[in-house]
Amino acid sequence: MTGFINELLLAFIGLFAITFVSNASPFFGVSYTLISVAFLLQIGVTPMGYVLVVIVTGTAAGTAKTAIYYGALGFRGKLIKNKNVVLLANWLGRKSFYTTLLIAAFIPVLPLDDYIYIGAGANRARILPMLTVTVVAKIAKSAFEIALELAGILRISSYLNLLGLSSLYLSLILSVFFVALGIVVYKVDWQRFLHKKQTTVTDNTEQKHTEVTARLKSDISANRN
Repeated sequence: MTGFINELLLAFIGLFAITFVSNASPFFGVSYTLISVAFLLQIGVTPMGYVLVVIVTGTAAGTAKTAIYYGALGFRGKLIKNKNVVLLANWLGRKSFYTTLLIAAFIPVLPLDDYIYIGAGANRARILPMLTVTVVAKIAKSAFEIALELAGILRISSYLNLLGLSSLYLSLILSVFFVALGIVVYKVDWQRFLHKKQTTVTDNTEQKHTEVTARLKSDISANRN
């Protein structure tokens, strides 16, 4: 009995390590939930087993973001020149920032929280509140994704098998795609985009104001006549 418990403990430690590593590098990482499902099927699908797997993987995925944060902090000299990083500096610590982080950390596939942690690390933001929010989001994400995969809702793997592909290959292909996507998004000048959008809104508002003013003057002139 003791030997079984020790093996199970080591297995959970291994699951934690795999999940941590897969989430510790920006924009990259195989799907740890697929590995979690395989692990859960191996030890037996029970309510207790499901809860433990969800907590372990969610905690590992959330705390792994410290690697991204401190990595960005180490490259602060270069990253701080990026306009998106400068733009994020004015947003850090606000309630809307933590709300966005919660949503970004929960959204499957897209590594949106990686962008936030890179900007936060470069700006030396407070990491503890961010980690608290992220761990909660990742636990919820693990519970959601693992439940879907266990229920067989994600049946894409059965179609991939017909093509001779596995879920692991799909995960790797998606990882490469999102690495490229992450680089592209990082290179976009979002500050310029937002400024341009704000300018457009301002111009439209001024135009409407001018039209309304002209219409009022025309009505006043007509009434006088």
